[in-house]
Amino acid sequence: MASRLAMAQSTLTMRRWGLAAMALLATLPASAVAQRARPAPPVEATAPRDAGEPIMAIVSIKTQHVTFYDADGWIARAPVSTGTTGRETPAGIFAIVEKNKDHRSSLYDDAEMPNMQRITWNGIALHGGPLPGYAASHGCIRMPFGFAEKLFDRTRIGMRVIISPNDAAPVEISHPALLMPKADAVAAAPSRAETLAREAAEAVKTADEAKKAAATAARESAALAASLRKLEGLKRNAEAELAFADKMLAAAKTDQARAQAEDRKQKAALKAEEAAKQLDTAKADASSKPDAVVAKTAAKAAETRKAEAVKAASEAKLALEPVSIYISRATQKLYVRRNTHKPAPDGGGEVFDTSIEVPVVIRDPGRRIGTHVFTAMARNDAGLRWSAVTIDNGDDARSALDRISIPQDVLDRVAPTALPRSSIVVSDEPLSRETNYRTEFVAVLSDQPQGGFITRRPSPAVDIADSSTWGGEGGGFFFQPWNSPPQTSNSRQRGGQSYYPAQRGYPAQQDYPMQPGYPMQPGRW
Repeated sequence: MASRLAMAQSTLTMRRWGLAAMALLATLPASAVAQRARPAPPVEATAPRDAGEPIMAIVSIKTQHVTFYDADGWIARAPVSTGTTGRETPAGIFAIVEKNKDHRSSLYDDAEMPNMQRITWNGIALHGGPLPGYAASHGCIRMPFGFAEKLFDRTRIGMRVIISPNDAAPVEISHPALLMPKADAVAAAPSRAETLAREAAEAVKTADEAKKAAATAARESAALAASLRKLEGLKRNAEAELAFADKMLAAAKTDQARAQAEDRKQKAALKAEEAAKQLDTAKADASSKPDAVVAKTAAKAAETRKAEAVKAASEAKLALEPVSIYISRATQKLYVRRNTHKPAPDGGGEVFDTSIEVPVVIRDPGRRIGTHVFTAMARNDAGLRWSAVTIDNGDDARSALDRISIPQDVLDRVAPTALPRSSIVVSDEPLSRETNYRTEFVAVLSDQPQGGFITRRPSPAVDIADSSTWGGEGGGFFFQPWNSPPQTSNSRQRGGQSYYPAQRGYPAQQDYPMQPGYPMQPGRW
């Protein structure tokens, strides 16, 4: 009985507290109640200074806002709406791969997606859209319409887009592992690229001429060989006829038969003499013609020189572009990418050079290292001023760099001419399947939800025969196909390869607050 009485008293006390709390809330202004219920939403803002060209954008899924940065700090902030539950925007590392000011959906009734800046080819993008004040998209990042329009003309293909589970911001950092260019190499790079491009053009012209000469020599040699065979046959026939006439003359028994044999012998002798003369003339003519074997050898040598010159010109021109390096603890590899600014052959986007992929040494490879983005923000007296953004737990940024040894030959190729906007990404993650010949690096955090990424149709694996040259000569591939079967689950082991099932689309969720005429788009929209 005492226990029941105590419980009843406790319940009565809780009800009284509840009524008191409700009464207190009733006396507060509505705005104060809302402020106590949840934090104030992000607001659109512009830095009180002249803004430079955006270098990166950082999206915070937790607080639903995006911040754009130039070399000197943040320049613009705005609220966003990312993917809803089950269609989450993937956290990770991306870059702008295509821009379309008036993009329209090819899957959802030609719906408008204004000022679209694509960051994957399977349909994740930043664009203008309605903002209900919370995550509500199917994986894209909606920005305010006016904000998206204002930023559209200021960004460029290849600009880094970092999607963080929590708030993140760049902090200045210096470290011996970060690329330090040489001032004389940077200054000489444009003229060197121009000189090597001219030499490559001359080598291409020489190789083409040598190839044509070898083809002509081969045709002429074949024709002469056939002519010689024919003349040799005619000479043999004439000599055989002369020999037969000699036998007929020796066997003649009468004056008439002897006269006929003499006449036949004279004619055969003249024919044999003529055939021999034609053969000698043809042989002399053949000896004065270019040797097909020599011409072929010369053409091969010219082709080798052309390949070397074109490769050197390509490297020199790439040295004029910011360089991006990705270091994966999962694959123990280092990857390098630079934009060639060549349009993709199958339409959409630009081709990125992928000619460097090498093993890398990471000390204590079994221990997590985190995901860190190091960006060269601007030049300074030491060469470059760097920032670091960390979006995944592991080592701090400086300790992560301490564990890495970048191969010297890679440093020799890219460090001397490294420019602002160059970057080094260090991560536990492998490159996503969405990384291909027309993207910069795409990597997603495997311990974060990514439904809006997985449910979209993956980009097709396309082999593009090219040697990362500017003239389209040579062999090699920008992108190797992935043949492993896709996974169907959101949960994956850290460090495992990212694969996504191919789907043409998905129905709108029942609880999704759809805006009339503005559905979100999955797949290749």
